[in-house]
Amino acid sequence: MAAGRPALARALLQQCLSARLQVKPPESGSEAEWVEVQRGLVIYICFFKGADEDLVPKIVNTLLNVKLSENESGEYVSVLDLPGDVLIIPQATLGGKLKGKKMQYHANIEKEKGLELYSQFVTLCEKELAANAKCLEAGVLVKHGTYGNRQVLKLDTNGPYTHLMEF
Repeated sequence: MAAGRPALARALLQQCLSARLQVKPPESGSEAEWVEVQRGLVIYICFFKGADEDLVPKIVNTLLNVKLSENESGEYVSVLDLPGDVLIIPQATLGGKLKGKKMQYHANIEKEKGLELYSQFVTLCEKELAANAKCLEAGVLVKHGTYGNRQVLKLDTNGPYTHLMEF
């Protein structure tokens, strides 16, 4: 985050051994729908007012290249170098600010613009992993949640190992 300006986005990263996200709740006559990843990275993302399309590539580049994933040798490498799966979860609550005893979300981006940026973020992550030879060879997956909906997450971590980043 640049000094003197408010954050435009916030991401929370967690290493995972596996993760499962419910993207559609069960309804009468149908079971819940889940997406699932194995070893890799879970990315929670929230955009704030003022964020635009130009910010998305910077965020994707940073998150996919930061050396937070532990390989078999105990070295820290990027999720691209691991190579590992990526689960992306829209997380509006990352924009919360405590006021008294309640959380407020006034800094969060408007829902329509947030959905647009989230979709671009997911698409760019998919493109970056597909363009990486190690990831392509290993058959890594990029899965994602649905924007604006409550979702159930089941997560196995090899931590706790959580990092918060602002852009």
